[in-house]
Amino acid sequence: MEKTKKTEIIAKYARKEGDVGSTEVQIALLSARIAEITDHMRANKKDHSTRRGLMAMVNRRKRLLRYLARENHARYLELADEFGIRGARS
Repeated sequence: MEKTKKTEIIAKYARKEGDVGSTEVQIALLSARIAEITDHMRANKKDHSTRRGLMAMVNRRKRLLRYLARENHARYLELADEFGIRGARS
């Protein structure tokens, strides 16, 4: 991921100035990275080491989403809808 794109994502989802570690920022960064790696996997179907990393990122995002759903359900629904994440219940 390019540094400018990462900076834009952080600026968009940050709760306050200088926020780089909130749950929303982490989910947004993981979602962008997952999208990039998914495109790579479509072209390179036998790249199993990348597939393993992709699954780890998907699971990390899933845990963060579960935490966000417990703490701030409305924000969870917004993010799940925005990123098109399946399994988000209203």
